[in-house]
Amino acid sequence: MQVPLLNGIYVDSTPDFRTSYPVNMMPVPKSTGIAEGYLRPAEGLSAVASGAGVDRGAINWNGLHYRVSGSKLIRINANQTTTVLGDIGVGSQVTMDYSFDVLAIASAGLLWYWDGTSLTYVTDPDIGNVVDMKWISGYFMTTDGTNLIVTELNDRYSVNPLKYGSSEADPDPVLAVNELRNEAYAFNRYTIEAFQNVGGDNFPFQRVEGAQVPRGIIGTHAYTKFLNTFAFVGSGRNEAPAVYLMTAADTEKLSTREIDVILEQFTEAQLSTAVVESRIFKNHELLYIHLPDRTLVFDAMSTKAIGQPVWFVLSSALIGMSTYRARNFVWVYDQWFAGDPTTVNGVVCELRTDFSYHYNTEIGWEFGTMVLYNGGNDAIVLSMELVCLPGRILPQDPTVWTSYSLDGETWSQERPKQLGKQGQRNKRVAWRNQGTIRNYRMQKFRGTSQGHVPMVRLEMILEPLMTEATSG
Repeated sequence: MQVPLLNGIYVDSTPDFRTSYPVNMMPVPKSTGIAEGYLRPAEGLSAVASGAGVDRGAINWNGLHYRVSGSKLIRINANQTTTVLGDIGVGSQVTMDYSFDVLAIASAGLLWYWDGTSLTYVTDPDIGNVVDMKWISGYFMTTDGTNLIVTELNDRYSVNPLKYGSSEADPDPVLAVNELRNEAYAFNRYTIEAFQNVGGDNFPFQRVEGAQVPRGIIGTHAYTKFLNTFAFVGSGRNEAPAVYLMTAADTEKLSTREIDVILEQFTEAQLSTAVVESRIFKNHELLYIHLPDRTLVFDAMSTKAIGQPVWFVLSSALIGMSTYRARNFVWVYDQWFAGDPTTVNGVVCELRTDFSYHYNTEIGWEFGTMVLYNGGNDAIVLSMELVCLPGRILPQDPTVWTSYSLDGETWSQERPKQLGKQGQRNKRVAWRNQGTIRNYRMQKFRGTSQGHVPMVRLEMILEPLMTEATSG
């Protein structure tokens, strides 16, 4: 029998069936003749440049790679050297955007400008505390958490308090501002409002009546542009947090029950620090939700191809979960770069597909199967083969471990099997005499980044046993 590898199932102490998504393995929907898809090892991280602290944001401006690292604005040059451009204050995640002639950064409550030569900031006190910022229609729009504020068209350092706007459909705080199709959006805690540019002598944007979305974001950076709209972590009033895609004056839920359960493990304060971003490459449209101890990833293209939500998990731990050490992805100099959000000394990395180590450190991967149900009958598992592509990357002979559970909570002792040395491309990874199935069974596999191997299919050969419940 062929066993799907896309998701696994286990049982928690509630008791409840839970989904286990692949960890550091990316589902790829591709018909190979062996199966209709496979699990590919997630990209490795290789340090290429030095930062100045914890990574806080990045952008490609005029073909150059800019990042905020610690308290510094830096430029990563094409030769992978680092140029420190100036100090923009300490804090958490920043917002970066640009106009025709300056790069703007919202950091430490201020609006900073880099014009290619000098670093300055807006000193006009009428701008208030800059929570977030976006350039739209010639204005830099900011929010102080209550008002929508724009700089003057002919002077980006000047703010007129008579031109303040507001998002008043709901008294919830304004957490972020952005634009889509030349319309401005105010992202509030429980609502999202759209504004169009109408000009005039006062606040130049007018609310689009009927375009209010009845859910909002949970934190300033808990949303991103995705699928030609916005995806976000948030909720409406009196709702638990979830992942949504903004539609026409409404939302479409992206998170599954399992993702919702994971989000509910964090407090509102913890989720408010989440960073959400997107990345498109190799026919994947990925939505990254960076949480304190892991990163959840949704693949829109794979979801469309398979017909069910495709999620996986990224972690920099060898066993269990830990903060994923890549954030703020930028496509520049013809490759993907990211920064490390955990290292106080600052590291900038490139994403690699030829290995899966994180900064030369070994990490773990794992995946499981759905419940194997033999129609209520017991069965002997005569053999089990994990079809993969061994012997192609590393000179070691890496190990894969497998274990099974008959109740979803307690698991058997792990059984190891070698994945094959470099050049052993015809090696078959098979286990014999793998116990029994008592009504149902769950199987899981794990390995490390030494085993940089795609997993294609799991085959089991069973010998059914007629149980008393079904005999006679």
